[in-house]
Amino acid sequence: MTLKEQKIAFESAKKIYESATLVFHGVDGFDVYNVSIPFIRDGKRYLFGRIERREEWARSWVRLFEETGQDEWTVVKDSMIYTLEDPYVTEIGEELVMGGTHVQYERGKYSTFFGYFFRGTDLNNLCYFTTGPNKMKDIRLVPLQDGKIGVFSRPRRADMSVKYGSESMIGFTIIDSLEDLTAEVIDNAPYIYGIFGKGEWGGVNQAYLLDSGKIGVIGHICYTDKDANGGEVKVYLNMALVFDPTTRESSNLHLIGSRSCYPPGPAKTPQLVDCVFASGIAMRPDGKADLYSGIGDCHAGRITIDYPFEGYGRIV
Repeated sequence: MTLKEQKIAFESAKKIYESATLVFHGVDGFDVYNVSIPFIRDGKRYLFGRIERREEWARSWVRLFEETGQDEWTVVKDSMIYTLEDPYVTEIGEELVMGGTHVQYERGKYSTFFGYFFRGTDLNNLCYFTTGPNKMKDIRLVPLQDGKIGVFSRPRRADMSVKYGSESMIGFTIIDSLEDLTAEVIDNAPYIYGIFGKGEWGGVNQAYLLDSGKIGVIGHICYTDKDANGGEVKVYLNMALVFDPTTRESSNLHLIGSRSCYPPGPAKTPQLVDCVFASGIAMRPDGKADLYSGIGDCHAGRITIDYPFEGYGRIV
């Protein structure tokens, strides 16, 4: 079954219990999208969000937002402004690690991009500590049962399709501590085979240690389609899978969200009308999960879904 066929089957049988667009205060004139998962610090609930003017591209900042109502978030006054895109967070011990994509310019024109990483125990004083490989997005960390750290990579190059049949791969390696996180280590992470099919690409957006020792992954999986007028549309879907760090086998890859699961709204460009870029999930008291996602590269949403790792363990 092609990914397009999987999308059609998913949308005909999907179970979405709640669907909402997130509202952001204090950033008038800017869109907020591709947010991190919510996290709790000092008894308050926060997330990082990418802010950008609708008409601009690759001129983003990342700001910290505090939850101030149901699906409402307000920018934290005087908090640090990061020249990044697409933030994410991971808690490693007592430290918070925040990563994002830094776009580099030369002579006023786009040149390349890198993953930047910040760490610290004080949310107002996260320190930049390392950089990922050239032109690699979607690098994600996850704490493991033995105290080590799992690292997911996401190389995407022109030669990938010829070698592997997909436009990107996901790699995985293990490091002893954050001090060992380097561009070389990330770039050399051995690949996990069989995740993406021909013409597909994707990556890990958030990873969770399960009490079984396996890793629950929330990510994106994508393909290119055509609209009614023959124009190109990039279809981004929310997906989940389970990865065993011991056997290096992935299983239970399935779709958990698509554009139609979220409330109607605009897209930054016509190419992105069918785009949802997963942030990750937050567990609810009722056992279901709130899935957060960027939508159309101009806003963010939340849907409530069934726990996506059922049968493989609970999130630690």
